[in-house]
Amino acid sequence: MGNQSKIRILVLCTHNANRSQMAEGLLRNLGNDKLEIYSAGIEPTEVSPNAMKVMREIGVNMSNHYAKHIDEYVGQEFDYVITVCDEAAERCPFFLGKTTRLHWPFEDPSKFAGTDDEILARFRKVRDAIKEKAAQWLGGLNLLKK
Repeated sequence: MGNQSKIRILVLCTHNANRSQMAEGLLRNLGNDKLEIYSAGIEPTEVSPNAMKVMREIGVNMSNHYAKHIDEYVGQEFDYVITVCDEAAERCPFFLGKTTRLHWPFEDPSKFAGTDDEILARFRKVRDAIKEKAAQWLGGLNLLKK
């Protein structure tokens, strides 16, 4: 079974630091082996330690994740391009082929203020919202792990 039979998904946000990274980890964790999942940013920075922490809490290891620029993927074909912030949706480049574009806007965790505990609580809320959306979408496509 070569790569051609896999469903390729690219998740985009502005910095590839929080939402797109969590979505990549969750889609990979929830989805079956028919998926190939990537994430990138329009202005990548680095993966947020808070994103890694709240994902670790639910058993998703993102220690090998790193922020990637959208340019790494331009020219490749994806079955789905999912934008998780409005800026990425507006600035998303055109992808060749039969790409289906989806927009799942989530609150930006990098904008959260407060104590460490308050910020982590809001990260968890965004993580759980992404998890729910990803599970619902994958379930509708029969791509959830059995």
